Amino acid sequence: MRTATPDSRFRRRRTTAGPATAATVVAVTLATAAVVTAEAPYPAVVPVAASAGLPAGLPATARTGLTLSLPAPTGGHPIGTVALHLVDRTRPDPLVRSKPHRELMVSLWYPAKKAPNLPLAPQMSRRAAADWDKRSAPPMGVKPGTVDWAATPTHARVGAPVDRRAGGLPVVVFSSGDGGPRTLGTVLVEELASRGYLVVSVDHTYEADQVEFPGGRVERAVPLPKKLTEDVVARLLDKHSKARLADMRFVLDQLAGLSRGRNPDAESTPLPAGLPGSADLTRVGMLGQSMGGSVAAQLLHDDSRVDAGVNLDGGYVGPVARTGVAKPFLQMASESHTRRTEPTWKSFWDASTGWKRELRLIGARHGSFTDLQALLPQLTGELKSPLAAEFVGTIDPTRSISAQRAYVTAFFDRHLRGRPTRLFDGPSRRHPEVRLVP
Repeated sequence: MRTATPDSRFRRRRTTAGPATAATVVAVTLATAAVVTAEAPYPAVVPVAASAGLPAGLPATARTGLTLSLPAPTGGHPIGTVALHLVDRTRPDPLVRSKPHRELMVSLWYPAKKAPNLPLAPQMSRRAAADWDKRSAPPMGVKPGTVDWAATPTHARVGAPVDRRAGGLPVVVFSSGDGGPRTLGTVLVEELASRGYLVVSVDHTYEADQVEFPGGRVERAVPLPKKLTEDVVARLLDKHSKARLADMRFVLDQLAGLSRGRNPDAESTPLPAGLPGSADLTRVGMLGQSMGGSVAAQLLHDDSRVDAGVNLDGGYVGPVARTGVAKPFLQMASESHTRRTEPTWKSFWDASTGWKRELRLIGARHGSFTDLQALLPQLTGELKSPLAAEFVGTIDPTRSISAQRAYVTAFFDRHLRGRPTRLFDGPSRRHPEVRLVP
């Protein structure tokens, strides 16, 4: 299969040899890329009824466009969140050398005490949402102004006190796809937090389409070269991967400081009550989508602080594609991506010696493993381009999200909490769309 991918952020056109190649990892950047296959017709976006938990587009707001919604998490805890500005003063920015330090924005999500008087956090901050509307949404067939992206609420109360009744919280660190903002993983991140995890979602500055810092400063992704050969793309992926790995090690360092009571925020923003000391850093997992999945595997291999990892439909970049891992790892794939079709998945799988499982989600596409699975189907009456359907496939969005929540949570519950599960032993009647790849 040959895949042509128009991408507005990178303003590029190219042809790749298939989804396992290095070029495809960039090609499937979900913030902006739309994938067109020559062999298959465009699948229809499945409409979702309001009763299924993913309402069709809500009425337009007074500001601009439709207001969309995310499905509520199903765990037993209310959740809180706080955004932190982290500055690594030990290294210059690896993507913009004129910047003397590496700056990151992260969000922490956690089980919280009830705090109904605190505001719900938006999925996207106002200026980042405006940039997304202008630059990132149009390649998916969403015209600027169609959606008020900043109006999509999460289910987390900003600054809510941490619920410490369960003791130390196991930690999961989330990394999105190449070019994608951390906000595209909100559905899974909230689910884990509602089930008792402290989850840290990370924006990789100058690679993510847009990152908004305190004061409203927005830093956009560095434009890629106009000519993207396989060699150029491979070098870019290697550069992005190494930058992300350093980002993640730095984030883990900051979590260690936070566990000792230090506030890592560059502006010294007050932390939610109970957050310092809440993380149990003896139980750490990595969760990544696309490029983030590759980074999850590499960090699991390299860093003894990480105990288990999940890759959501990402090809592997760097040494881990050959070395594999010796710790628990889950590969969850869209319908057409398995180790039988993806060379990097096969080499990684063959070399990995720890607990491992590979799952296929029938009817899913690469974007099914992001919040686009919940958001795009709400726009079926607004989308003018069939390209948008390529992001989320033909699977019913509610069932897709339910399956992802179940398997990702069960994996981390098993390997970070020691909770037994039979979900990975064979077919599931509750989730018939999931296939265990033998």
